Amino acid sequence: MKILAFAGSTSSTSINRELVKFVLKDFQNDEINLIDLNDFDMPVFSVDREKKGFPDAAHHFLKVIEDCDVIICSLAEHNKSYTAAFKNVFDWASRINVKVFQNKPMLLMSTSPGGYGGGNVMNTAKTFFPQFGADIKETFSLPKFYENFDLESGVIDPEMLKTLKNKIESFKVQVAN
Repeated sequence: MKILAFAGSTSSTSINRELVKFVLKDFQNDEINLIDLNDFDMPVFSVDREKKGFPDAAHHFLKVIEDCDVIICSLAEHNKSYTAAFKNVFDWASRINVKVFQNKPMLLMSTSPGGYGGGNVMNTAKTFFPQFGADIKETFSLPKFYENFDLESGVIDPEMLKTLKNKIESFKVQVAN
């Protein structure tokens, strides 16, 4: 199985990237393409810029989605929504292909330092991503990242770890069919 994985953040210390990397340990027998949104840098989307053509990075983002079987992503939350960097990549890509996620099965996650665990961006994505071709199979939100995650061990809260592992197994079963 070819997995496309990414965090919806450009931060060099992204906690969402750490969550993605932790989850990918359960997919060691699969082909993994862990991308960095920094590699998809584009001008801020506008209709005026669109008239001049689409950035190569937008086409490249769609190509890496096309080349995968499943998507595993964790969205960072800024002011109760997507990060500006992710939203910009998403906006450009959606103008080329409105079905950005190309009907790929998705494990959608979020985390944040706060107690809601990126729940606002998660709720937004659960509502809108399917309209853009995401086949969301499972979701997971990790609250209070710095209390519930260790860079060496991963998720350290036993109940949250159990929930995450169950969702990973459910995701694997669903995409195997």
